Amino acid sequence: MTVETIRKYFPHISDEQEKKFRALMSLYNSWNNQINIISRKDIDFLYEKHVLHSLAIGKVCNFLPDEEVMDVGTGGGFPGIPLAILFPETRFTLVDSIGKKIKVVEAISKALSLHNVTTIHNRVENIPHQFDFITSRAVTRLHEFNSWVKTKLKNNSRNTIANGILYLKGGDLTEEIVESKLLVTVIPISNFFEEDFFKTKFVLHIPY
Repeated sequence: MTVETIRKYFPHISDEQEKKFRALMSLYNSWNNQINIISRKDIDFLYEKHVLHSLAIGKVCNFLPDEEVMDVGTGGGFPGIPLAILFPETRFTLVDSIGKKIKVVEAISKALSLHNVTTIHNRVENIPHQFDFITSRAVTRLHEFNSWVKTKLKNNSRNTIANGILYLKGGDLTEEIVESKLLVTVIPISNFFEEDFFKTKFVLHIPY
């Protein structure tokens, strides 16, 4: 998969945004040689398994200018960095408790001149600020994740979907959703992207 696939699904991106998406491969390859931020078997599938997967959230929610989004357990910067490229007027805070991961995210954000990205090396429980949306990619079970972040959400929604959590997860989620006792909307990513990888992947929206 190449950047052209991203343009196929997001035809309105600018040349500048395409340039930033294109730069991700060399940046992650370079950093992966120093710090194993993406598994060796996955780095060749960066655009499918990491970038486009992250951008599925952008098909569910069109983030508005000046909205604030916190990406929890961002790891190598997913879904936060691709979303920050796609929504340059939205403010993203990328959080991880592992310092070496935040170091990479910070360096990549600077290399791409992503002025709408802030990085924080901390546990999410220690962050006092509130956000319009919280994103994450399968860092833990839903009920536990919700307990970490439920006080970090603003309650005054102005988007077309309610403020809340936008969570990337795959597989059979029935038991986990029942266990969570949360109101969860499950959106299949295969609604948006035709690649086989996305057949069992979902965006979960949990309104505040």
